[in-house]
Amino acid sequence: MGQLVLEMRGIRKRFGATQALAGVDLQVHSHAVLALMGENGAGKSTLMKVLSGVYQPDEGEILIDGQRAQIDGPAAARAAGINLIYQELSVAPNLSVAENIFLGAEPTLSFGRIDRRAMRARTAEVLHRLGARFSPDTPAARLSIADQQQVEIARALIHRSRVLIMDEPTAALSDRETERLFEVITQLRSEGIAIVYISHRMAEVERLADRVAVLRDGAYVGQMSRAEATPDKVIQMMVGRPLGDFYQHGRERRQGPVRLEVEQLASSHIRPASFKLHGGEVLGLAGLVGAGRTELARLIFGADARQQGEIRVDGKPVKIAQPLDAIRLGIGYLPEDRKGQGLFLQLSAMANISMNVLPQHARAGVVNQRALLELSEQAITRLQVKVPGARGIVGGLSGGNQQKILLARWLAIKPRILILDEPTRGVDVGAKAEIYKIIHELAEAGVAVLVISSELPEIVGLCDRVLVMRERAISGELSGAAITQENIMGLATHLAAA
Repeated sequence: MGQLVLEMRGIRKRFGATQALAGVDLQVHSHAVLALMGENGAGKSTLMKVLSGVYQPDEGEILIDGQRAQIDGPAAARAAGINLIYQELSVAPNLSVAENIFLGAEPTLSFGRIDRRAMRARTAEVLHRLGARFSPDTPAARLSIADQQQVEIARALIHRSRVLIMDEPTAALSDRETERLFEVITQLRSEGIAIVYISHRMAEVERLADRVAVLRDGAYVGQMSRAEATPDKVIQMMVGRPLGDFYQHGRERRQGPVRLEVEQLASSHIRPASFKLHGGEVLGLAGLVGAGRTELARLIFGADARQQGEIRVDGKPVKIAQPLDAIRLGIGYLPEDRKGQGLFLQLSAMANISMNVLPQHARAGVVNQRALLELSEQAITRLQVKVPGARGIVGGLSGGNQQKILLARWLAIKPRILILDEPTRGVDVGAKAEIYKIIHELAEAGVAVLVISSELPEIVGLCDRVLVMRERAISGELSGAAITQENIMGLATHLAAA
């Protein structure tokens, strides 16, 4: 690490009765990436908004190069070399790349005319520095999310940024785009820029960070080097308990009768698959991306058409031609893409939770709103959803709270079989722990649970049995002590036999 560039001391911020920040300290060095971690609501974004001048602290001070600085607004922060790139990017689609980068700070000629030649030249220089694949004149509307992010970074560099804050920068990026971003971050660090990287993804932190700082409930918990920042230690600092406590292994659970039986089920995307799922069991479905896990789940739920095979529920053959057939049989399916395929972001929590049970609470075409409100409030309390009431809009909630709203919708049908596709993707560790607890409780109540996950520790920690898919077919089954990451990867890649 380089020199201490910026220091925050005793930062406090209250919103009404909520103490968002409780005396937080932070140190940021040049030539270094500081990962800032914590659960949703821990105070990460609030602290960064104080640093970038969006909020004014109630108490505390900010020092730049050892001197107290007055950051009384975003303009003052930019003048001090501090720039914040939000998770929701703010690129104007109707402007060119150069116009976006210089928006509000355009170089001028005589009589106040904008010096567009200088804008293009300086933009071309910084885009070349970032390795961008678009020109200063490219309309922003044509840019991908990753390219828009580079525009935001270029804007920060034009303002001679010394501290660059990135809030969950990979949330909407593909693996290839993420790799390009990491290359840019590594380059900026080598040039002496101090980077504060907000993320809940341990793999990214292990890859990029020089140091890791942790907040919990608005308070500063501590800071450590990358070598010290093991997943177990970071998570324990974030939530106050060890990683091992997240998983309540169900291998001692009493297995019920076969609830779901799939025999030679196949489609244009899935080769014939057969398996059984018992009541009171958590069955994992693992495999590499593209192995066919989601496609098999959609086939069972009736979201995709099958070409052959039979499905039996409680020993009886059933016909599932569409999702409504599955729901009537007590089968729920939480999809991988909660925003695109699950939630109605513009509607309330109550509307989202009660959607599948509206007919049960209607008489003569009139919906019993009081009953739906009571149902939703009970679900919100049970799942500890942080939402401003059942009528609050879900689009503004955190990823973990959105996921719990979607889970509440399927719990409302009182499922006998529940398929969960990547149930903890994009949520912080606190929400993960709560979702794991719900899965455990469902299995204890006799529900048959099928969990699809790309996180091998999650599969190993949660599941009683594991099916592994490879090349659109089930390649093997693991149970008991054989459920290990090595065995799962062996079956997933055909490099080893379990």
